Amino acid sequence: MPHLRKNIVGQLLLLLCAMLPVFGKVLSQKGMPYLQSFTPAQYQNQGKIWDIDSAPNGIVYMAADKGLLEYDGKSWRGFKGSKGLTRSLWVVNDSLIYTGSDLDFGVWTRNEYHQFEYRSLYPFQEVVQDENEEFWQVHALQGDPIFVSSQNLYVYTREQLVRIAAPQRFSKSFLVNGTLYLADEKRGLFRFDGFALKLVFEYPADNPFKIQGICADGSGLLIVTRDSGLFRYTNGTCTPVRHALSDALKIAKVFSFEPISPNQMAFGTLLKGIYIADTDGRIIHQVNKYKGLPSNTILSLYSSPSASLWVGMDFGVSVMDLDNDFSIFYDYRGDLGTATAAALHGETLYVGTNQGLYYSPWPALANSQAFFAFPIVPNTEGQVWTLEAVGETLLMGHDKGLFAVRENTVVNLSEREGVWTIRPYKNYLLTGNYNGISIFEQGANKWSFLKKMDSIAGSCNQLLIEANNILWINIPTYGIIRAVLDEELNPVDRQIFLADSFEGSDLYLQRDGPNILVTSDKFRYTFDPATRSFAQKGAAPFLAIPEEMGPLVRAATALDTSYRFYPIYNGFVLQNTRAKAPAPDQKYVLAFRRMEAFNTDEKMPFYPGIDIPYRLRNLRIEFVVPNQSGVQYQYKRQLSDAWSEWQSEHYVELINLGEGDCKLFVRAKLGEYLTDPIALTVHIQAPWYRSLLAYGVYFLLLVSLLYTLSQGKKRSLEKQRKKLQLEEQKALRQQSEDHKQQIRQLEQEQLQAEYEQMKQQLRNKTIELANKSKENEEKNRLLHTLKEKCDTAQANPASSKMQWKEMERLLDAYLNEEDKTFEIQMDELHQEFLKKLKARFPTLSRNDLRLCVYLKIGISSKEIADILNIQPSSFYISRSRIRKKLDLGTDEKLYDFLNGI
Repeated sequence: MPHLRKNIVGQLLLLLCAMLPVFGKVLSQKGMPYLQSFTPAQYQNQGKIWDIDSAPNGIVYMAADKGLLEYDGKSWRGFKGSKGLTRSLWVVNDSLIYTGSDLDFGVWTRNEYHQFEYRSLYPFQEVVQDENEEFWQVHALQGDPIFVSSQNLYVYTREQLVRIAAPQRFSKSFLVNGTLYLADEKRGLFRFDGFALKLVFEYPADNPFKIQGICADGSGLLIVTRDSGLFRYTNGTCTPVRHALSDALKIAKVFSFEPISPNQMAFGTLLKGIYIADTDGRIIHQVNKYKGLPSNTILSLYSSPSASLWVGMDFGVSVMDLDNDFSIFYDYRGDLGTATAAALHGETLYVGTNQGLYYSPWPALANSQAFFAFPIVPNTEGQVWTLEAVGETLLMGHDKGLFAVRENTVVNLSEREGVWTIRPYKNYLLTGNYNGISIFEQGANKWSFLKKMDSIAGSCNQLLIEANNILWINIPTYGIIRAVLDEELNPVDRQIFLADSFEGSDLYLQRDGPNILVTSDKFRYTFDPATRSFAQKGAAPFLAIPEEMGPLVRAATALDTSYRFYPIYNGFVLQNTRAKAPAPDQKYVLAFRRMEAFNTDEKMPFYPGIDIPYRLRNLRIEFVVPNQSGVQYQYKRQLSDAWSEWQSEHYVELINLGEGDCKLFVRAKLGEYLTDPIALTVHIQAPWYRSLLAYGVYFLLLVSLLYTLSQGKKRSLEKQRKKLQLEEQKALRQQSEDHKQQIRQLEQEQLQAEYEQMKQQLRNKTIELANKSKENEEKNRLLHTLKEKCDTAQANPASSKMQWKEMERLLDAYLNEEDKTFEIQMDELHQEFLKKLKARFPTLSRNDLRLCVYLKIGISSKEIADILNIQPSSFYISRSRIRKKLDLGTDEKLYDFLNGI
């Protein structure tokens, strides 16, 4: 552990230097220091806060019921460690913390993801004991952590534990100026010396008190007890302290104790909240629920190096800013209302509010009171707008008129309603009213109404005297008027500056030496007498109180040379303007906090040393000066870049970063103090398609591609060879097929020729047959002629009558035989056609059939007429008759019909 001891010594020296501004500090004695409170819901419902400590960089850590709490001034983080309630802690730094809990103690260290991990150091968790140990204190002694329970204390040194048993039972332990004291319930107070316990003193026999705190001063030890007040141990004697503080602590029941400086202490009680007092027993502050504390039961106190007092309660956590010139009087009880004006008249502070005029003796405003009492001045109920001391008289502007305040009573001077402001002018008194300006003159110890100023109308809420006879008037929603007053107090020369000519709202008149200023919520304007116009000089904040204390209701006023009054909603704020001795320089630590890489679908916490995936190249980086208010930040990406504008946001987002290293420099400003820049370097991984693994894959893919291309080329050549073979075979088959086709075509042509030849022969045969038929007809005609001659011969009957009849018989027989021959020949040539034709059209005659045969084989009409030895017209008539018998339409061809049968 030598390295740890060196680290602890260095941090203690840093802590001591940081506390130098607090040593010897005189706390403000009027009003409450600014108090900020947190509910359990805000700190993740971690339960009660039993112990508080801070790291050297200002981050505050707390031992809570459900684990370890961390607060950096912006956000809370909780960490779960041991199973039992966490009772105590010692913070070495923001990465190393020791805690004690129920039946366990251990160490917290940050891992590579900047998250705390807990490791138990307690070796007896599985050992059955008569009573479970609860470790209520953790101390650092010579760099070694010491864990204290009611039964034992454990020294963790050189990675080993040394256990020392309690004489009877430890009730509490205290580390004072490097010495560890342990209070035993029965025996008294012991001092840890080496690895032995030495008795410092025994409890008084008549008053065995319970020690809750110890601090050392030049005269010995101050002993803080729970129920018996304060004791002082000097020269071996322990005697009770007799003063009001000790008596108050007996009633309040002390539970926690914390030295704030060498001469100031804070006492946390069970019943009365917090007492802050000096070593002489003078109560400086009494803080309780009446003054804004969430609870009067104080479980833990911690005074940070930045002069803040942290308070752990049974419900919630609060922090008071002790090193602040501003103190607050907040109306938690609803007795005061919203302040608008104040005046310190004699030893009495008068406060005008929306409810009336209240007063309090000035010394009674010391924060040692349990609550601030402000009784109301009778007959002042309503809105008080202004308080102005004119000579020895305190005047009050009220919504009911003008009043004089005399010894906590008021006298009505005018019933003209609505007095906004009061200004003495020569021997007169000017009041800005709801409608115009009223003028009063002083009589016998009394101001009396004289007249209303001419030519001025509207609600005049501000009057300001520039010179002997120049009056400035502020009329909200209308504008600013500059008027020159004559001897009769009439505005003889008016110049109007309309409200629209100023940017912003809430115009306010004020004087800065010889200059007249008009400020809005955005800009400050200065009047130029030479041009009689306003020139914009830029933004000038007119509010001076910390923004956490709430917005101002009206402008601040000086009560005296030491205090200024700021009216706020539900109360008011005092500022101690006395010059303070310059404090030694205090260094503030700027630290990076939460860091997150993200895209639209996912996010990942990161910390230095972790490579960030390219897909998460959007970064949100938080930084903070822990537990400091009013901090502004600047950042830049590279050393050569320009710093950004100052901003109050404690984070920056870097979007769509490129691969490689990205640097971020950040610095902070608190008032005039500028921190040293801190740097953060992160590495954005190359996208997966440009990583070394990807390039290896690309190489393998390239080799595979070349191999595949080579094999593909071989397969392509083989395929082409096979294709050529197939094409060659196909060509050969095609040639063979073409040859066969040619042969078939030749055969077809030959057959066609033969068919044509046969068709021609058929035609010739048919013509021949027809000619023969013609010849037969001619023979028949001849025979008929012979027959006719025979008939003629027969007309002269002769002896040869029988012979002539025989000739007739023979000729008839010959004729009949010739007809049969033609039919036989026709039937033989067109047997199939004639069968079909007769079957379909039985009404056709033999001559019709003959004509159909002639027509089918394509004999022309003239040739058929010649064959039949008839006129062409007779043939046409016969053909028409045949068409009717065949039932053909006019558009149907007879030739096509006959060849289709």
